[in-house]
Amino acid sequence: MNVQHFLLRVDATSVWIGKAAAWLIIGLMTMVCVEVVKRYILNMPTAWIFDASNMFYGSLFMLAGAYALAQNAHVRGDFLYSSMRPRTQAALDLVLYVLFFLPGVAALVYAGYDYAALSWRIGEHSTVTAEGPPIYYFKTVIPVAGGFVLLQGLAEITRCIVCLRTREWPSRLKDVEELDVVAEQLEHSEHVDAETREAAIERAQAIDRAARQRGMGGDGET
Repeated sequence: MNVQHFLLRVDATSVWIGKAAAWLIIGLMTMVCVEVVKRYILNMPTAWIFDASNMFYGSLFMLAGAYALAQNAHVRGDFLYSSMRPRTQAALDLVLYVLFFLPGVAALVYAGYDYAALSWRIGEHSTVTAEGPPIYYFKTVIPVAGGFVLLQGLAEITRCIVCLRTREWPSRLKDVEELDVVAEQLEHSEHVDAETREAAIERAQAIDRAARQRGMGGDGET
């Protein structure tokens, strides 16, 4: 297995986990809508709905971390980064990954494992409401999600090393982005001519590239 194949395999794993976790939004939305009807129309509130919604949202938030890292979607606040050459970006990223990312995520996995193991041993239930639901399943998500983020982080570190050697960012697996959806909608619109549509898409893509501004290499397809 060469390096590029390894990177794309890790990307594919993170993308799959993120897309699978995204289905939790359906469950969360359904619970909230049903609870609104029960609480304000039927006057039959559900005691455990607060705990359940927190667990659904928390699981989605944690499991989507590796996906966001794989898609280079985390917010960057350093405007100087965009003006750097790929090799300088890679050197900076590598230092930050080693000094901050690896210790932090490794601590999350280690502490999260103990946290979840204790919860399983005592059969922990939520204390927010009377007869709260079990939460050891939810706490198990912490080390699991941390493990996926750590795996993707190792892939990102590998990308930095490859970029330092080749002066170019290696490719990453490309997923559907918001601009792709906009482009598809404009394509089927009867009120926008082809020239205007292409100009709008090109301007939107230029803004997106300027905002993200990181060497992505040749994007692979999902």
